[in-house]
Amino acid sequence: MTNQKKLKAIQSVSGQVTLPGSKSITNRILLLSAIADGETIIKHPLQSDDTHHMIEALKILQVDLSQNKNGDIHIKGSQGQFKNKSAEIFLGNAGTAFRPLTAALSFSQGNYILSGVPRMHERPIKDLVDALLQLNANITYLNQEGYPPLKISPSEIIINSSVKIRGDISSQFLTALLMAIPLTKKEVSIEIIGDLISKPYIDITLNLMSRFGVHVKKIDWQHFVIPSSSAYVSPGEIFVEGDASSASYFLAAGALAGNIEIKGIGKNSIQGDVKFTEALTLMGAKIQMLETSIKISKVKALQAINLDCNHIPDAAMTLAVLALFANGTTKLHNIGSWRVKETDRIKAMATELK
Repeated sequence: MTNQKKLKAIQSVSGQVTLPGSKSITNRILLLSAIADGETIIKHPLQSDDTHHMIEALKILQVDLSQNKNGDIHIKGSQGQFKNKSAEIFLGNAGTAFRPLTAALSFSQGNYILSGVPRMHERPIKDLVDALLQLNANITYLNQEGYPPLKISPSEIIINSSVKIRGDISSQFLTALLMAIPLTKKEVSIEIIGDLISKPYIDITLNLMSRFGVHVKKIDWQHFVIPSSSAYVSPGEIFVEGDASSASYFLAAGALAGNIEIKGIGKNSIQGDVKFTEALTLMGAKIQMLETSIKISKVKALQAINLDCNHIPDAAMTLAVLALFANGTTKLHNIGSWRVKETDRIKAMATELK
């Protein structure tokens, strides 16, 4: 019999929390800084497994990168031309590194092998590879078709028509394509097949690309046009805002048992998961959105909700837990992307909540 330990429930919580940097934003900025023209100082980056693998990959590619004692990262951009043209890169289970690097290296005229842990080799990448093949990228599956590991070889990029990519599996595929296409120096139109999920993560991508000087034309979330004149230029210094997904845990604690202020993220956040606060408001929580922080107060009883979670795919998992404390039956829709994360999150959540 497995040893069991009972945890005493906390009756109340209060105080202030300063969030770590956003993983999604950190890894996007790391890659954009590496392929931009100029030097970038990244303030408040997240230190995590995903960001570690991105940093190590950039070092293998001979990007001039250093980190000071305060954690700030200094990168001298390569103007889209990585010095190392032959490398084997291990990316663990870091999807936020694997997908964007696959696209960027496809346009880098080098020989690369990208691999990860066994779980990464179970995570689909076919939709991204299919889109890159439409641009004449040279990518080979080294094991099972549709999944990593991958071999990337030099090729001449050819633009015949718009690039078509599915939008209903993972927004990371579109993010990877958007970030890499400016390296081709050609005008490219991307057409989305099906419904695009996790739109707020695409908004993050477009926002950060614009900070680096590349402006994408978005048409009804179904077409994206990247001009041939696009070229990344460093903004000089850039700050990574707090992680909105991490904020959801503390916001949930405040809704259940106290008064909490979460610092590092506010009403002007570029992250979709900040809209988790709107879900809490629907459940009855008292929320105050400030410039650089969010305050939440305990309520007597949370109410069940019926919610489309397309705009908060990661934070929605916290809603699944909060639903246990709400009056009524909560229904969460559009969470299919959970199945292709670092683990099958739907299965994991169902298992742990039983």
